[in-house]
Amino acid sequence: MTGPWTVRLVAVSELDYLEVIQRSAQDFGPLQAEAYAQTLASALDALREKGPMAIGVKEREEIGSGIFTLHAARSKRKASHFLVFRVPETQTIEVLRILYERMDLARHLSLDQ
Repeated sequence: MTGPWTVRLVAVSELDYLEVIQRSAQDFGPLQAEAYAQTLASALDALREKGPMAIGVKEREEIGSGIFTLHAARSKRKASHFLVFRVPETQTIEVLRILYERMDLARHLSLDQ
């Protein structure tokens, strides 16, 4: 199925988002933080539009049943994070975590969220 999809961030993924943007501002300045926030928003928009059929989505059975990832890089914008999500119901995506690409994704994901 294609869009529109409802995309929800769970509490811990909202905290991930805020931490990513704060860290970006701290390390690279407010303009870069704003640009990175737009990059993450573009990844979320791709999920809203195409759901798990969005370009770059990978099913990650090794992490857990029904778990998918989408690298946040969009439209030639570089990114260093993955959106980790599941599809709990029709046309709904639940973003479980926003994690740095070099992290062990399975280790940082609690499926009880």
